[in-house]
Amino acid sequence: MQPTQSWRQTISTFKHPRVVTMLFLGISAGLPLLLIFSSLSLWLREAGIERAAVTYFSWAALGYSFKFVWAPLVDKLPLPILTRWLGRRRAWMLLSQLMIISAIVMMAMIDPATNTLTAMAFAAVLLGFSSATQDIVIDAYRIESAESKLQTLMSSTYIAGYRIGMLLAGAGALFLASYFGSTMDNYSYLAWKTTYIAMAGLILIGIVTTLLVPEPSNQKSDELAHDRHHYVGFVVLFVLAVAGFIASFYYSAELAQTAKSSLTTLVANKHLAGFIVELCRMGLALTIAGVIAKTVTLSGIVQQQMVEQTYIAPVKDFFQRYGWSLAWLLLALIGLYRISDIVLGVIANVFYQDLGFTKPEIASVVKSFGLLMTIVGGFLGGLLAVRFGVIRILFLGAVLSALTNLLFMVLAQAGHDMVMLYIVISADNLSAGLASAAFIAFLSSLTNISFTAVQYALFSSLMTLLPKILGGYSGTMVEVFGYQQFFLVTALMGVPVLLLIVLAGKRFRLNAVTIK
Repeated sequence: MQPTQSWRQTISTFKHPRVVTMLFLGISAGLPLLLIFSSLSLWLREAGIERAAVTYFSWAALGYSFKFVWAPLVDKLPLPILTRWLGRRRAWMLLSQLMIISAIVMMAMIDPATNTLTAMAFAAVLLGFSSATQDIVIDAYRIESAESKLQTLMSSTYIAGYRIGMLLAGAGALFLASYFGSTMDNYSYLAWKTTYIAMAGLILIGIVTTLLVPEPSNQKSDELAHDRHHYVGFVVLFVLAVAGFIASFYYSAELAQTAKSSLTTLVANKHLAGFIVELCRMGLALTIAGVIAKTVTLSGIVQQQMVEQTYIAPVKDFFQRYGWSLAWLLLALIGLYRISDIVLGVIANVFYQDLGFTKPEIASVVKSFGLLMTIVGGFLGGLLAVRFGVIRILFLGAVLSALTNLLFMVLAQAGHDMVMLYIVISADNLSAGLASAAFIAFLSSLTNISFTAVQYALFSSLMTLLPKILGGYSGTMVEVFGYQQFFLVTALMGVPVLLLIVLAGKRFRLNAVTIK
């Protein structure tokens, strides 16, 4: 197919108001993540908190992986006053941004050196939950606010904004804390307090954008009108099911440790034993949550039809639209597309340190320069997808992701070589940005506007589920194979993805998001 636009027309589309909007919403979405991870970790270490306790705080971001659980609430539940004032999407967007600011300010008000970490943990969990909620509604807003031909460019500017937000919350927060006088040798709570308050202030970028942009017109309201007490009952169902899920993990912790020790002796593999036990705990927790949800539904507190419409209908719609065979093919592609780079990325920083690169070198090349290349890759991916089609750029991104993993083998041989590090980081981040822009546009095209938030949340959660599970074993694989063989294995992981893209390209026609 010949391109329908010139390069000049394609580039000029970046000035479209919807495309520019996603840059600012991307900044708002990218800011909270590193305030839970790297910046908070450094703050806690400077405050004298043990490493083991510091790493526990990364669990506060688990909301990103399980956001599909409450995505139906965001998709269907009206908010008092706000929904009438701003509309369905912007109301939830504003609420989540206000919750993000509240969580960051709560964290700023707590000195981990003199206070219990329980309050800090609660604030961090609230930040993770609020930020994941903002992601859900921004994704839905993006898909509903413009036609399919703009989705790739909107994805590009969103990725750019997201990375800028991460830079502000990462390098920017560390710079501010250092500027205000906090170091490893001379900890200053006031410096970190001021820094986090400043980060909370940056969320105003998202709030101002939310208030200025129009509500998407390409929405579909619920076919069923529900009474207010049904919505309240729906919230009760969600809260009780989540409480049962959490309680299952909490009360089974001691039993799980015993089971891991016994199973480790039996199978002679600590990692395998841990995986099996945690998989059983996950299954038990999901079963308990399901039983609670079913019990609440049968009690009449929440309407059965409402539950089916909210949770079951989005999944059923996807399989009905594409058919069972194509639907499973698309789900396999979604679940495996990023496996190559995510599995490698888990061990990347450790690899750089093992080669002798210092923290300043890693920060300047991997974080700062790498961020720039990701942004360039994102814009390039958007341009190419508009010109040549999303499926073709999906394939190109998968090829480049696999090939750049082979470059890490060259770096492993070269050792502490700054020129080679720049080459590897340039190629890796450029390909990641390009692939991400096309992949987000691809996921957006699969959604039905009747279930936008739910379906996209499911897709984005599935996208990282298997790669993150395998990534947890990347250290073990390096110990067994060594770095060079490990990088070869991660590159080979990308080969099945190429086959899936070819098969999907033959059977799947990329369309605009549809209204049922």
